[in-house]
Amino acid sequence: MAARKLAFVSSGELVAEQARMELIERYGEVDPAKADVIVALGGDGFMLSTLHETQELNIPVYGMNRGTVGFLMNAYSPDDLLKRLANSEEALVNPLFMRAERADGSTHDALAINEVSLLRAGPQAAKLKIFVDGRERMDELVCDGALLCTPAGSTAYNYSAHGPILPIGADVLALTAMSAFRPRRWRGALLPKTAHVRFEVLNHKKRPVMADADGRSVRDVIAVNIHCETAVTHRLLFDPGHGLEERLLREQFV
Repeated sequence: MAARKLAFVSSGELVAEQARMELIERYGEVDPAKADVIVALGGDGFMLSTLHETQELNIPVYGMNRGTVGFLMNAYSPDDLLKRLANSEEALVNPLFMRAERADGSTHDALAINEVSLLRAGPQAAKLKIFVDGRERMDELVCDGALLCTPAGSTAYNYSAHGPILPIGADVLALTAMSAFRPRRWRGALLPKTAHVRFEVLNHKKRPVMADADGRSVRDVIAVNIHCETAVTHRLLFDPGHGLEERLLREQFV
């Protein structure tokens, strides 16, 4: 990729902002809408917000880690950036679309690159009914919560909840429960990328539930519909040999 025009964005943290100013001094800067590549400086959370904010531009995003974990980021270095971009590997990611229905009759839509989570919002466990493509698959899941994740998000909250890591090219989604009480040994499910999933909250007044899409939360939900939004594609750039597919594979052997 012959990237000449670069836009630099940072999380606002001191170390990220210092890196941004150093890179602008070396490579110049253009408005994100006119850039060949957007360089995001921060952590994984900032990368997700950058992808959401720039999704209409169809411009690839190259992250450099100025945060903590940095799973979606490349190592930070101010040197040879144009060469790194020219040799970078591109990963294409489709987000999930969430439509959350609230008890007051309102609906809230959001996109999630990592996962859509349903979480108990009170002292008692949530009770959820699960439908896949309009067919009831579980009449009652008693749990702290449940999530549906993309391959890109399978090493995030999903992995912490003991869900499977999915290869980036796999046309599947992972449905994973958090602290399932009934069925106690339910290990979740792998669903085709084309699946439409609906969660219905049972006894929502006594057992309130919130829905979360990449950090954007909706409280007092009674139902949540989720599907993969193939009309939206995020473009991420990685250094050679450190692409998202390699990272997902490597993570399974640590």
